[in-house]
Amino acid sequence: MRALAALSRFVGNTFAYWVLLFAVLAFLFPAWFISLKTLIVPLLGLVMFGMGLTLKLDDFSEVVRHPWRVALGVVAHFVIMPGVAWLLCQVFHLPAEIAVGVILVGCCPSGTSSNVMTWLAKGDLALSVAIAAVTTLLAPLLTPALIWLLASAWLPVSFMEMFWSILQLVMLPIVLGVIAQRLLGTRVQFAVDVLPLISVVSIVMIVCAVVAASQSRIAESGLLIMAVVILHNSFGFLLGYFTGKLFKLPLAQRKSLSLEVGMQNSGLGAALASAHFSPLAAVPSALFSVWHNISGALLSTYFRKMAPDEEHPAQQKPAAH
Repeated sequence: MRALAALSRFVGNTFAYWVLLFAVLAFLFPAWFISLKTLIVPLLGLVMFGMGLTLKLDDFSEVVRHPWRVALGVVAHFVIMPGVAWLLCQVFHLPAEIAVGVILVGCCPSGTSSNVMTWLAKGDLALSVAIAAVTTLLAPLLTPALIWLLASAWLPVSFMEMFWSILQLVMLPIVLGVIAQRLLGTRVQFAVDVLPLISVVSIVMIVCAVVAASQSRIAESGLLIMAVVILHNSFGFLLGYFTGKLFKLPLAQRKSLSLEVGMQNSGLGAALASAHFSPLAAVPSALFSVWHNISGALLSTYFRKMAPDEEHPAQQKPAAH
């Protein structure tokens, strides 16, 4: 049991490398991974169920203690990332399917690994967890509404179909996870210990499925999509940080806002794009998943060196999702 938990921690800490390695393998040998397409939705559900297992009422205590900080993070996330996505589509004159994919990933809630990155960065972990939880709970309404508002110019978007999809992909598994945690108590601890391993394997398989299904199109326009993804993620980090600075938040909170705004639930983006649009529309989400785990790790390392320990309270390590 301990060995499996240790393996889970190791895999969780090296998440970015596994995503990158298998994305390259899926591109070089798409036939090996193409059959994973049918597993995208259940794999994302498994990740969200794991998130539900780790959610506690304490995660929302920050909403009560500092509601305006949490609200600022949530508003910044759902304004900056969709807005930057739309602007990048306009500037680069992206083809319809790619444009929808970029906007879709921009409209998703905070990424599942942002809390771990915040902990590594010595940011305000309670604020990070609260923003991630609230953006996820608001996703069934805000994500399809924003996609409909911003992406309808390129392809038809059905608000209700996406709303029901996100309820099934996000809310239902999270609620089931919370119920399981309440009913089983400490007996779910082993499952929580191996969640990093389960989450990494699930996200890696989703990325492989998307890359394999769109290998030929990635070969044609992959560099353009990658450039847009890097810019999108970088502007998210930058504008999230300066939003905190504009509202005179302490450094620890600015770090949290930067990481929560810049990191997206790209697994959800890939699942929605595959279900409602096309494999090509899922490529920005897949590449975002590869890139933001690398950039997030680099940024958290930089952030960690920025502030002396006394600038923020001692924090506990989060359970990785």
